[in-house]
Amino acid sequence: MNFLSGIRYNLRGLMLGLKTPKLLMLGIARFVILLLFSVAGAVLALSYYDDALRLVWVKPESLWIVWLWYLVSWLTAILMVGVSTVLAYLVSQLLFSVVIMDLMSRITEKKVTGEVMNASDASFFRQLLFLIRQEIPRAVIPVLCLLLIMILGWFTPIAPLLSILSSALAAVFLAWDHTDLVPARRMTTFSKRFSMLLKTFFFHLGFGLLFLIPVVNILLLSFAPVGATLFHTDNK
Repeated sequence: MNFLSGIRYNLRGLMLGLKTPKLLMLGIARFVILLLFSVAGAVLALSYYDDALRLVWVKPESLWIVWLWYLVSWLTAILMVGVSTVLAYLVSQLLFSVVIMDLMSRITEKKVTGEVMNASDASFFRQLLFLIRQEIPRAVIPVLCLLLIMILGWFTPIAPLLSILSSALAAVFLAWDHTDLVPARRMTTFSKRFSMLLKTFFFHLGFGLLFLIPVVNILLLSFAPVGATLFHTDNK
């Protein structure tokens, strides 16, 4: 599986999701949940903006450096909104979206193959609990990696290179958050699933690249479980 295959599967999933009523309704539900949590997180973060800025730097009286204070204030606001959005995404994933994503994946697999392959000795609720537990390392570890790269970019002269690297890793991890649904439902161990990610790195880079396009990414993320499931049904 190569880079272009990842792009094709993402778009195939979107087309199938828009044409299938059940998938369309679940995709809209996921879109609304992500949007609500993100907006709520941003509003909450900005409500503490003045207090946070005072902790960072009190506005200076000198006109010679006040411009630098304004720059810091903007960067502080952007950082607070960015962190709150990430946290809102994680909370929505753990509480709601992982269930919706799993349902979309099951519907897609049954539509394409006629059945849903699960772990043979696991009940539906056991699989669901396993998925929720797996969402923690699957979502938190990538976010920590990206935040580390972001911080390194602030204190090193290779910030442009690190920004490209962080964007590429963000695309890969966002793609993996969806392609990992099927093996996680089959209760494959985390180490094996991570090994599968490394082997299909460029496929995931292509699949997740479209998630970096503003506005379009919201629509694609809402239906990404469909394309991710098609990837597994075609490569059993």
